[in-house]
Amino acid sequence: MALRSPSLVELHAFVAVARTGSFRKAADRLFVTQAAVSRAVLRLEEQLGVDVLTRSGAGVRLTDAGAQLLRRVEKPLAALEQAAADLQRRPDRLRLRLSVVTSLGNLWLMPRLEDFRARHPEVELEFRQYHHDEDFRREDVDLWIALKPQRGQAWPRQIAARYLVGREIVAVCAPRLGARIRSAADLVRQPLLYHSNYPDNWGLWAQAAGVHLPAGWRGTGFDLVMNLIEAARSGMGVAVVQKCMVEADLAAGRLAMPVAGAASTGRGYFLCSRRSLGAHPAAERFSEWVMAQAAGSEHGDPVEIPRRRGSQR
Repeated sequence: MALRSPSLVELHAFVAVARTGSFRKAADRLFVTQAAVSRAVLRLEEQLGVDVLTRSGAGVRLTDAGAQLLRRVEKPLAALEQAAADLQRRPDRLRLRLSVVTSLGNLWLMPRLEDFRARHPEVELEFRQYHHDEDFRREDVDLWIALKPQRGQAWPRQIAARYLVGREIVAVCAPRLGARIRSAADLVRQPLLYHSNYPDNWGLWAQAAGVHLPAGWRGTGFDLVMNLIEAARSGMGVAVVQKCMVEADLAAGRLAMPVAGAASTGRGYFLCSRRSLGAHPAAERFSEWVMAQAAGSEHGDPVEIPRRRGSQR
């Protein structure tokens, strides 16, 4: 039998435009470009041989044929989406695709992942490349752990973001160097190491510590957090760095924090997901776990997460 029905792509585009009254809003809902939605609706109209929408400067509205089509396809489309969601909830289909800032992934998340795997062996994790210019429109990622680069910056409206860790910065150095430092004033007279993307972090730390940086100070900059930390470990100087990145080094005695206290950058790392993600058991389990890990990290101690019924160690 020859297929006469339009494809799901065309039908989803049509329903989204009909429900939002706008090609732009439909594109936001579907996480595609406005041009893609427009082309899909045009293909639908060409295949059916009728106009389903009227376009004008005042907006978009349904034709009589479009209203009839909407009544007949909206519920079946919703049923197909629900069927797919039900299948995805099967334990053997619990897959989570993650994109994580490289530095946080290596220094903070990876050492903790064995705990997640032990608690939720049913979840299959897939890590996808992190993009520094991320626009959160990728179809190959379910959750992001992303850096908020600027204080007060708004996230894209299609994204739900929850703060994890990384606002606090501290001054750290090799223990042998730290043994000579008695005060914040002593500390800022040492060779200063900084992240080259955030040289102002030293100013934030000094202000919080109640001291002034030496006039015209010059330090050594590093474009990678891992290199910055390694330089501090080797005794090159004192680094100002996010506390979450050096937890393991401080606990193991590879680094020391000679002056207590921290400053806030107002930035940090956030757990991000599309608002349209819907029911996603793997994302829900990982989100619960990583938020608890972050709470423990911020307070300096581990947090015990209650086990879900049926999960295994």
